[in-house]
Formats: sequence, structure tokens, C-alpha cells
Amino acid sequence: MDVLKADGVAVFRGERLVFRDLSLAVAAGGALVLAGPNGSGKSTLLRLLAGLVRPEAGRVLWDGEDAFGDIAAHGRRVCYVGHQDAVKPGLTVTENLRFAAAVSGRSVRTALAAVGLEALADLPARMLSAGQKRRLALSRLVLSAAPLWLLDEPTLGLDTAAIERFGGLLAEHRAAGGMVVAATHVPLPLADVAGLRLG
Repeated sequence: MDVLKADGVAVFRGERLVFRDLSLAVAAGGALVLAGPNGSGKSTLLRLLAGLVRPEAGRVLWDGEDAFGDIAAHGRRVCYVGHQDAVKPGLTVTENLRFAAAVSGRSVRTALAAVGLEALADLPARMLSAGQKRRLALSRLVLSAAPLWLLDEPTLGLDTAAIERFGGLLAEHRAAGGMVVAATHVPLPLADVAGLRLG
């Protein structure tokens, strides 16, 4: 059974129609990769599925019910990692994760180990490379109990080893019934993945 479903959705940005009559479905354990040129609406679609943008037409469903009927409940179902890392440069690596860890009750140390940053735990985030900042942003996925991961260019700046490690996180999440929807221009380390091309 499909857990997440979009049915005939249309979204405008300002007065520009980004997409219309768009439908998709993702089952528990499933993955959907969004492809298309820049400006085709991939990021907008992720923001729609996160509840940050409302459709002008159509609907987004969760287990057959309006996903946005209780927006706070939907917020707990989603972990969204945008194309920007959302890392505060004046805080240490650990301090950047403290809030997410406190909300989830999960360990910062475990999250950092999952992305290979444990040795940099006390380093100010401004000292991190672009790839390390991306790994720090992705470590928030480990701290989340949300079943739906929405990822915008998740491998941006990652080296081969980091991408492989990230693939392990994705596989583990899906094996536990989690879902992944990702926008990307490059292949992701995902098996049995559906695709949707925009634009």
C-alpha cells in the first residue's frame, strides 16, 4: 500500500506555474528519485511534500488521508534536508546537532559516527570543508525518527567514500520501512528505486 501519495497536484511560484497534474506514490520502504533540469520544480515538489508549500490543485495524502489536515503531525513524519546545509559556523559540530538530538532523544555521537565525523565533534563548523558540512547536515537524518526523508541534492560535495556511507544510511532507513524522495542530478546509491522526471 502507498503511504505517501500526490494526486494531480499543481503548484505556482509567484505567478509562474511550476507543474500541474503531477501524481506520485511511495510505499513503505520505497524510494523515488526526482530528475530534471534546473528550474523544473524538483525542489518545489520536495517542499510541497514537506508541507512547506501548498498545492493550488490536487492533494497530498498520507495513508489515504489529507497529509496536511494536521500539519504538526505531518511535520513529525518528515525529515527534510535542503540543498543548503543549514550549519551554523560559530557552533561546533556537536553543538549544531544538540537541538535535533534533544528532540529525538538520540545520541549526537551515534549520528556523527554514522557519517564519519566523530573525530571532528569539537571543531567549529566554520573549519569544515564543503563535503564535511554536507555530511553534518545529513547526520540529522540519523537523529530523526521521521519515516519520510526528503532530500535535495544530498550528495552535493561528497566524496566516493561518503556517498557509499550515505548509501548504507538510506538502505537501513528503507529496511525499517522508511521512505526516501530525493532530487538529484547524479545517480544515488539506491537499489530498487522509482524515478520521476520533471520539466
